[in-house]
Amino acid sequence: MAFARTCSVALVGVEGVVVEVQADLEPGVAAFTLVGLPDKSLSESRDRVRAAVVNSGGSWPSKKLTVGLSPASVPKAGSGFDLAVACAVLGAAERIDPRVLADIVMIGELGLDGRVRPVRGILPAVLAAADAGYEQVVVPECAAAEASLVPGVSVLGIRSLRQLIAVLADEPVPDEEPDEPGRPDSLRAGLRALGAGAATGMQGVGVAHHDHDLADVVGQRSARTAVEVAAAGGHHLFLEGPPGAGKTMLAERLPAVLPRLGREESLEVTAVHSVAGLLPPGKPLIDVAPYCAPHHSATMQSLVGGGQGIARPGAVSLAHRGVLFLDEVPEFRSQALDALRQPLESGHVVIARSAGVVRFPARFLMVLAANPCPCGRFSQRDMLCECPPSMVRRYQARLSGPLLDRVDLRVEVDPVTRAELTRPGARGESTAAVADRVREARDRAAARLMGTPWRTNSEVPGRELRSRWQAASGALAEAERNLERGVLTARGLDRVLRVAWTVADLAGHDRPDSGDVALALQLRTRVPRGVPMVIGAPA
Repeated sequence: MAFARTCSVALVGVEGVVVEVQADLEPGVAAFTLVGLPDKSLSESRDRVRAAVVNSGGSWPSKKLTVGLSPASVPKAGSGFDLAVACAVLGAAERIDPRVLADIVMIGELGLDGRVRPVRGILPAVLAAADAGYEQVVVPECAAAEASLVPGVSVLGIRSLRQLIAVLADEPVPDEEPDEPGRPDSLRAGLRALGAGAATGMQGVGVAHHDHDLADVVGQRSARTAVEVAAAGGHHLFLEGPPGAGKTMLAERLPAVLPRLGREESLEVTAVHSVAGLLPPGKPLIDVAPYCAPHHSATMQSLVGGGQGIARPGAVSLAHRGVLFLDEVPEFRSQALDALRQPLESGHVVIARSAGVVRFPARFLMVLAANPCPCGRFSQRDMLCECPPSMVRRYQARLSGPLLDRVDLRVEVDPVTRAELTRPGARGESTAAVADRVREARDRAAARLMGTPWRTNSEVPGRELRSRWQAASGALAEAERNLERGVLTARGLDRVLRVAWTVADLAGHDRPDSGDVALALQLRTRVPRGVPMVIGAPA
């Protein structure tokens, strides 16, 4: 009996489980059996691996071959196990020393010609391998930069199975043409790292540039203030106004106002996009706030995640640590919108399927945009609305009360006047200026919340704000009267207090005063409170 083993990683959501790939050869009729809860794409690896080994110059063993994936209770999906299965078989056939394979994690799909192809989820897979104590990882060459984001792991990027066999057998490494012309040969550098056990750290970090500037938005002082408050405190925002008023422009410019992601946040976001197969080419690390704007015809599965077999991340997870923009939100299916209520509160999505339970992160800033009526001209003085009152009521009722109650900021976006549009120097304040104030406000909040599990004001529970961080004496009097009159719910009062803390942080106040609370009330209820819509301006 001949036996060899190596390792790969099975992904369940964005969490990885190290899988031991075992190969056993016994005398008998030639057969290839794969066990360990493989899905259809993994079961097909038997044919891919056989063809890849033969076309790489190896000989396929004419014996009874059994490949086991352990732990057998974990579902395995995808073609990322091909490389590990091929090497385990070659180790059992003594083409490669089995002792060399035992402590290496291998991730990659094999083509029939022996080429190594990339797969989804390289980053979370390597993170799982590092957490399990493995220090050597083999991945496709084009995914080496992504894998190298994990510190403490030596990454070997290869182009073909022939190259990997030569490396593991200590033979001269053959040259292979890169998949893309002009791609540098990273194999030599990978060999040096693998031999030296060097940690690669944060290599290959790209810098994204935002093409949109808030200065392009003309007028809209109230909406611009709401965008600034939303970015500073992580508050959800609802923009209502006629077509062409600038709702989409404001939403598209919000990610550039948000602070750049920290290292831990960048790895979280990159892991989600890696699992979804949506990492930008040539940019292994996402270090700016993502922006996701699904179409109003999106299904519930595309919003919150799901699909057949192992669930895939949806728009709420792709917007993790960034912005989820739902334009024409009344046109979305009500079932899909109501499914957003759970991730809005918890910051994650749990999807139960027959193949298992998957958990995706979903801590996003939601921006909703809507017209006041189907034709978009309701309540404008200079244009006639063609919609009957009953149609307007039905249109506005498509947004459920429980969903809107979770939105902290609600602003009416007025149409831009000719005077505003044609006035010389009509450009507004730039993104850079607003982003500086947002960053300073977040720094104040971070200093106050140090040692707690919360990062922004929008995450702090109301009970903590009422007991641990109290507003100035008498500042909440008007908000409490609104609660008694039924204008605010208990949740709404807590959210007003959270927004008031964000306004105070932007204005440089130690704690919210009556002016900060009044502005927070005005941003939530859309009822004028006699305060200017400018942060820090005197009442």
